[in-house]
Amino acid sequence: MTGKELRKARNGKGKTQSDVARSLGVSQGYVSLLESGARIVPARLARRFVKLFELAPTALPVEGTSDCFAGRNAQTLAQELAALGYPGFSYLRSRKQRNPAEVLVSALCQKDLESRLAEALPWVLLHYPELDQRWLVEQTRVHNLQNRLGFVVALARELATRKERQDGRLQALAELEAVLEESRLAREDTFCQESLSEAERRWLRGVRSPAAQRWNLLTDWTPESVRYA
Repeated sequence: MTGKELRKARNGKGKTQSDVARSLGVSQGYVSLLESGARIVPARLARRFVKLFELAPTALPVEGTSDCFAGRNAQTLAQELAALGYPGFSYLRSRKQRNPAEVLVSALCQKDLESRLAEALPWVLLHYPELDQRWLVEQTRVHNLQNRLGFVVALARELATRKERQDGRLQALAELEAVLEESRLAREDTFCQESLSEAERRWLRGVRSPAAQRWNLLTDWTPESVRYA
C-alpha cells in the first residue's frame, strides 16, 4: 500500500488524518508522513488500514516470501481461498485474508495441487482483476511458473469472453497473457500435477486443449471444468 492509496482510501471514507490517527493509535503527523510517501506504510498498519477502510484484499501487503510459497498445504490454501470469498469453499472456516496474488502464486508453486484447488484459480483472476500483475509476473518468473499462470489466464479469459463481461476484466486478462507470452517457456510442464505417470503424460499430449498445448502444459482442463468462475 502506498501513501497515495492510503490518502485516496481515507478521503473516500470522509475521514481526516486525525480520525485515522485516533483509530490506529498513532499521531496525525505520522499519518501525514505515510500519505506523503516520507515513510513506508508498514505491513502491520497496512492490514489495519484495509480493515478500517473496508478495502479489497488486493490492497493487503504480500506477507510471504518466495521460499515459503510452496510450503502451504491443501487445507491452508482452501481456507485462504474461502477468506477471499471463493464459493467452492464457503463451508470452510476461513483464515486471515491474504493478498489474492500471493494465494495464486502459492497454489501454482505446488507440485501436486488438488483439483478442487486448481479449479479455483481462474476465479481468483476473474474476481480480483485489479491484483498486482507486476508482482504476480515477477514471482512466477522467479519460480518458472509463467506457463502455469498463462494457462490459468487463458481459462479465465475464455470464461470472461463467454459471459460477455465488459467491465475491464477481459482487457486486464488479455494484457496479463500478453506479458506472460514474452517469457513463455519451451519446456514441458504440468498443471501442478508433477506425479503424473509416463502413460498419463502420453495420453494428455493427445487430448489436451489448444490453450494447454500453447502453454506447453500436460492437462485435460478446459473452461468447462471450472464450475464457479
